[in-house]
Amino acid sequence: MKGIYFNISNKVYLVTGGSKGIGLEIAKNLLAQGAKVAICGRKQENLDRAVEFLQGGENVLAISAHIAEESDVNQLFQKCLGHFAQLDGLINNVGMNIITPGLADTDPGLWKRIIDSNLTGTFLCSRKAAAIMREQKYGKIVTISSIAARKASPGMGIYGIAKAGIEMMTKVLASELAPFNIQVNCIAPCMVRTEFSKLFWSNEELHQMIVKGIPMGRIAEPIDIVYPVMFLASDASQFITGQTIVVDGGATII
Repeated sequence: MKGIYFNISNKVYLVTGGSKGIGLEIAKNLLAQGAKVAICGRKQENLDRAVEFLQGGENVLAISAHIAEESDVNQLFQKCLGHFAQLDGLINNVGMNIITPGLADTDPGLWKRIIDSNLTGTFLCSRKAAAIMREQKYGKIVTISSIAARKASPGMGIYGIAKAGIEMMTKVLASELAPFNIQVNCIAPCMVRTEFSKLFWSNEELHQMIVKGIPMGRIAEPIDIVYPVMFLASDASQFITGQTIVVDGGATII
């Protein structure tokens, strides 16, 4: 019986933004534990590279989709179910940010673009997953948030607002879906060494300034985020819901 609750063999997970960065690392490790994975992204060339990297054969499905568009989301889930005939977990990993001016000086179009990609897209995907999971009386929804949700930072205002909305959405969905044996949780990382944040960590002076605010003395690597995601995606977390696990090396405790 040892380790049985961490067994995700033959379960099916949909990872949004799974063609690179944290999402690709999550997909790789889900596959390594015997799961089947559908990944989505907007650029076909990134998806093609991801499939080649993952080498999962029939256990990997790549789908081009923009999760802020309801029609794309509908097709995304249809294709996932058509290929695997089940869905056990959704990993909401898509995130985007554009360095923005102060809110009072922000163009509404820029606001909409960031909110749609982060918050609206998470809502649309979670809504579709919830409908499937309610029928089967089982499911896991795990969303990647950010410590930007709880700390205002220059240039990150709209992104932080979107992520704060995601954390409240997690609580609301967890409450609504608990009677259906569906757990909904969140991971809030600090800066992670991916292409998404390269502007910051590739600048040595800026990187050192950021690291000074992290008691563990480094920014996160993608695998640091994968570990808690795998836990929340497995049956080991059956009695955990509506929570946000902060993975920041202690950055928010100082």
